[in-house]
Parts: sequence; structure tokens; C-alpha cells
Amino acid sequence: MATKEIDSSWVVQKYGGTSLGKLLDTISGTIVPGFLEKFRVAIVCSARSGTSKSKGTTSLLLECINHAMTPGAASMKKLDSIIDTIRDEHLHTLSSEIGGGDDEAKIRTGEGAATSIAEDCEQLREFLHAAQTVGELSPRSQDRVLAVGEKLACRIMASSLESNGISAEVVLLDDIVERAYATSVREQEAAYDKLGSHFFEALAEEIGKRIMSCEDRVPVLTGFFGAMPYSLLQSVGHGYSDLCAAMCAVGIGARELQVWKEVDGIFTADPTKVESARLLLTVTAEEASELTYYGSEVIHPLTMEQIRKANIPLRLKNVKNPAGAGTIIYPSSTPSGSGSPLNCSPSLLHTVPRSGSSTPLSTFMIANGYHGESQQRRTPTAVTVKDSIVVINVLSHRNTKSHGFLAQLFERLDHHKVVVDLITTSEKSISLAVSASALASDGTLAIRRVTEDIEKLGTVTITEKMAIVSVVGHKMRNMVGVAGEVFSTLAGARVNIYLISQGASEINISFVVKEAEALLAMNIVHEKVLKIPAHSEQENSFIKGL
Repeated sequence: MATKEIDSSWVVQKYGGTSLGKLLDTISGTIVPGFLEKFRVAIVCSARSGTSKSKGTTSLLLECINHAMTPGAASMKKLDSIIDTIRDEHLHTLSSEIGGGDDEAKIRTGEGAATSIAEDCEQLREFLHAAQTVGELSPRSQDRVLAVGEKLACRIMASSLESNGISAEVVLLDDIVERAYATSVREQEAAYDKLGSHFFEALAEEIGKRIMSCEDRVPVLTGFFGAMPYSLLQSVGHGYSDLCAAMCAVGIGARELQVWKEVDGIFTADPTKVESARLLLTVTAEEASELTYYGSEVIHPLTMEQIRKANIPLRLKNVKNPAGAGTIIYPSSTPSGSGSPLNCSPSLLHTVPRSGSSTPLSTFMIANGYHGESQQRRTPTAVTVKDSIVVINVLSHRNTKSHGFLAQLFERLDHHKVVVDLITTSEKSISLAVSASALASDGTLAIRRVTEDIEKLGTVTITEKMAIVSVVGHKMRNMVGVAGEVFSTLAGARVNIYLISQGASEINISFVVKEAEALLAMNIVHEKVLKIPAHSEQENSFIKGL
């Protein structure tokens, strides 16, 4: 699909479940109206969250799936009770958002949305009752159950906008895959296997058509975009609503994609663990992807790929601080003929320099530590930690060439669906860092099963309660001495390293330490390698007037 021409009038905004559950008034009453003064806005919604994750809509729907797959009257009763809870909570929220009064238009809007919410829940009930009777619920069917949460969130969002005088329309994407490709599941799977990530280009085009059909109304789209081949959770994974938002932006050629969270953007480290962590006004797309994989939950990797191809900037914003600049991520390369990024100012609501203006993009990037066309940095950008890691060491006891040993090992890991985060290897031995959550929910039992299988290849040792610390920086391989500085700093703090890996992406240096020492490692690297003084040092400098 050819890159769509940038439409400077459109901004796509994606809101997470926590924001929709706690800050809907701010979104529909302040943020969206503010952007509508200058731009057209399309909104993508995740399922609403409750006061805790266990009480969120998605968690409740997962409980529904479990009960639907368990035969018996008791499970049926629990299933009905949970669906009633989901329905009643959304109807209560709707009533609170629309409010009372004598405005007939608001009353009609509220009544229409309430009817739709009740119908959605009853359809869900009938579907799950049938599934329990049959005794089967396929992964694709489970996807459709989870999609109900986003559908309900969109109905409340649209009604809230309407109550604020903004014409809005709910856009459901349940059938988007069938429209873009074929109704046959086999044909869809064949297309997905052949196209890979290019599969999403046709979906983006179809979503763009849906958005444009809303005319002057604000499109409110579900983050769920149809039953994907092999199921959405298996094909894309969690965070698929971010990918949906990216496809919306690509489909309409938006000037910017915004992902709204409850934090100001991307920081040099987790600000809840490192007091001196600083907000980064910009990072590269590669850095954002790497930070996401190693624990920072920045953005879904497929999201970055889609907007990079279309040359669309992505901005992370804080619902609690709408006026804040946030963090902007520019495409690392400009596709042929697509022009330059449209916005290189800290805030979209402020001055928007164009190509050739007195504030070019290169000046903005240099001011934030990125130099030249390759955007090299002189110090790393951020440090992040991924907890709950298990280190598996395997020493081969066979007279086997390394390629045969490795092939057999990874075949067994694949059988157990184990995803490896880090790896170091030699001719006869290999060390793997694996997320404990990736092994299975039954923890120790899963580790034992994996160990028993790979012990056929050699001597296996397991070390639990470890953590991966990743130092991330664009083109970091070209930073002379940075690896030595990292490890000498850790040695000075008496932090022992169990595994070291430098990614082929030139983006990160990662190493494994004890989970109990991960916080110390992150803080010391943040201070000594990223050159950001500790919070106490900053206070002392302020007192001294430095």
C-alpha cells in the first residue's frame, strides 16, 4: 500500500482503560474539546478499568471465559452474575456522565446508549451460554468476548462527548479483517503467513474508510479490530489497541498519533524507583521499542513499525497534565516522497515549525542529545529493569557441534512456549534469561518441566529471582567506553553480574543481576553512566547555589 499523504487536520488519540475509568470528565470535557479547536480528532478506546486491575472490565470478561469453559449450573450462575456486574457498572457510569436535567437531547443520547449497553451484555450472555453448552470456546471466540469491553467503553465515551456538545459516532471494527481480506479463516491465515506485518496495511486502509464515513462527527473506535488469524492475542498480543490507533493514523494520514496515559511520558528511569529520573522530550523509535521490551511498557513494537513506515510522529501524553509536552517519537527515517515530520516543537498546541522554518527538526533533536543524520548520542538515553527473571544455564555433555546443540535446545524451548529475553553462548554451553511469567502461571512446576526436558542435552542449573537491567541509547555501540563504564560502575557498587548481552540492534547493553540488587544497579547506572545526579546531589547543588 502506498504511503497516504499526510492530512494536517487529523490527530488520533488513544486512551487506556485506567484513564477512561477515572478521568473521563477530563478527556471529554477538556482534552478533546481543546484539540477540536484546531484539529479533527479520532479516538481509540481500551476497555475501562476499575479501582484495581482485578475489577477492570477485561479481568471480569476473562472470568466469564473461565466460567463458560467450566460445565455446571454453579458456573452458569457465576457467569450471569459477572455479566450483570459489567452491565450495571457501565450503566451507572453512563448515568453519571450524562447527568440529570431536562435537556431532551441528552436524555435521548443516554437512553440510546443505555439500550445498546444492555443489548451488548445480553448478546454476550447468549454467546457464552451457547459456548458452555457446546463445551468449547476457541481463541478467536475468546477475542470476541474480550472485545465487548472496548465496545462498552466506546459507547460511554461517545455519550460523554455528546453530553459536552460534541457530535460523536461509535465505530465498531469487528468485521474489519473480513472486509479487508476474505471471510474464510484459511484465506486470512494464508494472507497473514505470507504478508507478515504488511498484513496490517490493508486493515489500516479499511479503518481509514470507516473514519471518513463519520463525516463531521468525532469517530470513537474500539481498540479491538476483528478476529485476527490465529486470534488477536496470539498474533499481536496485549497492547493491540495501540496498534489499532496506529492503523487509524496511517489510514487517514494523520499528522500525529497520541497515546494518553497517567504519566508525563518516557523517563530516563522509572520515576517511582529513581527519584532523579527526568522526562525525555524525545526518543527514537528504536529506543522506544527497546524500552518497551525490557520493562518500561512504552508502546507496542508493531505500533512503531506502522507509524515509521507512514512517517507519522507519536506523542505520549498525560491525561492528568494535558498541557505538558509529553514525549514525542519521530520516525527514524523518512520514506521516499513523504516529506519531513510536521511537528518538532515540544507541544502540539504551541508553535508548529514546518520544514525550512527557524526551528528545524534537527535543532530540536540536537538540543535533546541526538547528533547528525544517524542520531548518535554521547551518553545513553535511559535505564530500565525487568523483574521476575529466571536464568537457565546448560552445559552440553555430548560430543555435538554447537549448531546441533543449540537447535535441539531451542526446539525444546519452543515446545514449552518459552520466550528467551537474553542469551549468551559458547561451543558447549549456553545461558538464557527467561521471564518467569513466560514459563507459566504455575511457576515452579513449569520450570521443573522445562528443566527435565532440556536435561537430556546437558547439565542444567536454574537461578531464580533475577532481573534484567538494560541501558538503552541510540547507536550506543559507537559510544566508546560506555560498556566499560557500566561494568566498572557496577563493580564499584559490588553488584555481581550473571549474564551480559549487547543487542545486535546497537541500541542496548543488557545484563542480569539478582532481583534484590536491581534497584541499586539502576540507580547507580542512572547517576554515573547517564550523568544525571542523584536527587540528594541535586538538592545540595540547589542549596549551594550551583
